[in-house]
Amino acid sequence: MDLFEDPAPPPAPGNQPEYTVSELSGAVKRVIEGEFGLVRVRGEVGRVSRPASGHLYFDLKDDRAVIAAISWKGQVAKMQVRPEEGMEVIATGRMTTFPGQSKYQLIVEDVAPAGAGALMAMLEKRKAALGAEGLFDPARKKPIPFLPGVIGVVTSPSGAVIRDILHRLRDRFPRHVLIWPVAVQGEKCAAEVAAAIRGFNAMPADGPVPRPDVLIVARGGGSLEDLWGFNEEIVVRAAAASRIPLISAVGHETDTTLIDFAADLRAPTPTAAAELAVPVRLEMVAAVDGLTARLSRALAGGMERRRLRLSDLSRGLPRLDALTGGAAQRLDMASGRLSGALGLMVARKRGAFDARAGRMRPDLLLGLVARRRDGLDKRAEALASRLARRLELAHLGLDKWASRLAPALHRMLADAGRKGADGRARLDGLAQRLDAAPARRLADLARRLEAVDRTRLTLGYAETLKRGFAVVRAGGHVLTRRAEAEGRPALEIEFADGRLPVAPAGATPPPPQAAPPQPAKRTKDRGDGGSGSGQGSLF
Repeated sequence: MDLFEDPAPPPAPGNQPEYTVSELSGAVKRVIEGEFGLVRVRGEVGRVSRPASGHLYFDLKDDRAVIAAISWKGQVAKMQVRPEEGMEVIATGRMTTFPGQSKYQLIVEDVAPAGAGALMAMLEKRKAALGAEGLFDPARKKPIPFLPGVIGVVTSPSGAVIRDILHRLRDRFPRHVLIWPVAVQGEKCAAEVAAAIRGFNAMPADGPVPRPDVLIVARGGGSLEDLWGFNEEIVVRAAAASRIPLISAVGHETDTTLIDFAADLRAPTPTAAAELAVPVRLEMVAAVDGLTARLSRALAGGMERRRLRLSDLSRGLPRLDALTGGAAQRLDMASGRLSGALGLMVARKRGAFDARAGRMRPDLLLGLVARRRDGLDKRAEALASRLARRLELAHLGLDKWASRLAPALHRMLADAGRKGADGRARLDGLAQRLDAAPARRLADLARRLEAVDRTRLTLGYAETLKRGFAVVRAGGHVLTRRAEAEGRPALEIEFADGRLPVAPAGATPPPPQAAPPQPAKRTKDRGDGGSGSGQGSLF
């Protein structure tokens, strides 16, 4: 026995088991997943990555270590609070390994803030970021209409909030209300509220469903976690982008969410939102009645003041008979002189007329006519001499031009003679062509007519009868259907070589007739045989 224990010799290399890389990675994966099936890890969120696949990659760290974490697309959709960089959270999930990179990671199923302080810090951070974009700018806010015709409400249809809003609207001023049902808490809250706001804005103004004039987003009170859906960025952006004025009524008076800052008006409670949306109808009726009474009193007072003013002014005017007395007297005097003045004027006009009528005797008119006739005769003689002179001058000018144009006229006649000879030759040629044209045309038409007649003979019903068909007649009419032949007392069947009468039993058939003569070829018309193929019944 040795006093000192020597270290045990290492085992021989051949006794150790050999693992493949995949086997060793699988063994490590099973050990880690078996030991840490479900864990809750508290830490600060580090780097956050959101690829297009929809998965979420982030780091959980403290002052000494870092763990890689991942949430799949379906798990991310169920999260009420999504991790952001710098946020302290408690992540619930399971540990696993990723053999492709020889590292371990945490598959996170749920994330919760590590206390209200962390949640408020994230809320303040998001509020500052959205405010920096100008989403909370008062200049963006739109005025609320005084009396909207249609009110859109985004809330849960089963809660007490919608009943309070409808009851308050009915008491104050009944209006048409459209309700868009949404979840007001939980993982679906933010997406459904944002979709409702966008849906109301997308409704056409003249569509079958009236578009709201104002929107109310309402929810009852609750904790910060219950109201967190109204702090999501998607809801804030939808409220800020709404073209319809929006009233936010989320929680109680002490509750504040980010949609309150983006809305056009914040109401402390849902009931207060209904009061802000419409006025009180009875108050408006009373105000109108008061204004009507004031208007009536103002009109009556104005009329009375004007009546008194008119009465005061009328006292300063002179009496009516004093104003019109002088004019009436002048009128009476003028009317008295009018009758005598009219008689005197008529007498003067008649005297002037008689004086002028005495000078208008027939011999004066005859002398005037004779003088005018002498003047016309003198002018006619002067005109005749002037016309004769003009004609003589015109003849002299024409003779002079005719002497100049005689040689040119002879040359033109000579040229015309040569051109006439050429034209005569062309005319003879055309006359020969004209004489030959009818003969050629007639020959061409004769050939075409013979071809058409051959076609007529080939397609005529007589040729069809030779091929084994027949024509049925009754009473001189061609029968084409069996129903027409039934009940006839006698039928006549025409074959290629003649006609055969057919009579019922006991009746004496008429004597058979010989086949009709074949139509001869014709050169001027087509005849009537060409249409026989379309008449009668062939069998």
